[in-house]
Amino acid sequence: MTISLRDVTEDNFEALMDMELPEHQRDLLHSNAYSIAQARFYDVFVPRAIYQDERPVGFALYNREDDGRPGCYGIYRFMVDYPLQSQGIGRRAMELLIAEIKAQPDVALINICYHPRNERASAFYRSFGFVEVGIDCNHEMVAEIRLR
Repeated sequence: MTISLRDVTEDNFEALMDMELPEHQRDLLHSNAYSIAQARFYDVFVPRAIYQDERPVGFALYNREDDGRPGCYGIYRFMVDYPLQSQGIGRRAMELLIAEIKAQPDVALINICYHPRNERASAFYRSFGFVEVGIDCNHEMVAEIRLR
């Protein structure tokens, strides 16, 4: 199984938009359709399709200037299609996403937000080196990796 990150294109956006989370996860994340629309209208957003071999299996979205701060990157969306969760796809995709962001010449900080009661997300992001720094104005937990 080869996991890769690819551009969102005319060939894959419908498959990405059709991916749904189960009922118990829907209040934790915006839809891929919403995120793809955001990326179309805000040039700081970078949408990425997660592929397993030649099949789209998930979606990620990050921005290049979190809160308008150059060098601060924020991961806004990260999901693997529900039937494929818990197979290692998300772990490999997150490794690739963090590496892609770290390759940017100005990167100083990467942050991610999630629902404070999402213990699974908390443990997952901590395993990559994210450190929880507190609750933001949207009542979400903020975790970050500081690079300089």
